[in-house]
Amino acid sequence: MRTVIVTGASRGIGAAVARRLGTTGWHVVVNYLVDRESALEVVGSIEAAGGSARAVPGDVGQESGVLALFKGLDSLDGLVNNAGITGGFTRVEDLTEEVARRVLEVNLLGTMLCCREAVRRMQAGGSIVNLSSVAARTGSPFEYAHYAATKAAVEAFTLGLAREVGQRGIRVNCVAPGLVDTEIHARGGQSDRDERLAGSIPLGRAARPEEIAEGVAWLMSEQASYATGTVLGLTGGR
Repeated sequence: MRTVIVTGASRGIGAAVARRLGTTGWHVVVNYLVDRESALEVVGSIEAAGGSARAVPGDVGQESGVLALFKGLDSLDGLVNNAGITGGFTRVEDLTEEVARRVLEVNLLGTMLCCREAVRRMQAGGSIVNLSSVAARTGSPFEYAHYAATKAAVEAFTLGLAREVGQRGIRVNCVAPGLVDTEIHARGGQSDRDERLAGSIPLGRAARPEEIAEGVAWLMSEQASYATGTVLGLTGGR
């Protein structure tokens, strides 16, 4: 059975991705930071559907957490770098070093280190999907330009890594969602953000996490065997 790690998989897009991959023959390592109960619920839902999964803690914003997550895995077939934080809503002029550093650690450094550990363990046929955001293109002014910057860097890193490991038969791609109906904005203090911005989206609504998971699942699959270094935008036309 193929093994895939999904970081930040206890809720939101990560949980939807874990559940989706669990239906297609992957053994899913459900990574979480602190919410063990939610991670175990994701594992339970995968197993109830006939799949295989386990929950593993680890702070991907720290190298020690990344190493703990990958400990004991001599080989790996897939990785989805989903873990990410916005750092809250702020103008750049009010950005603190603490917030900026933590967003960089989780969103960018965590992605880089997880990719490093993954490619050390992957053979031909391995697949990595990194989660970016439409913010990499819009810049998210007046809200979280710091977050947008990390996502733009993730896209550049995806392309660079894809070109490094392509001849080894390892594919590296990126999914860039737009507005998604998760808790991420409410945790940042703007629970009404989806409703406020719906009118700016040609499809008129936020995405469901399951819709983003479908894009990730496709890039992880053999049906996307010629896709690498690609950024798949799932933005509702935004």
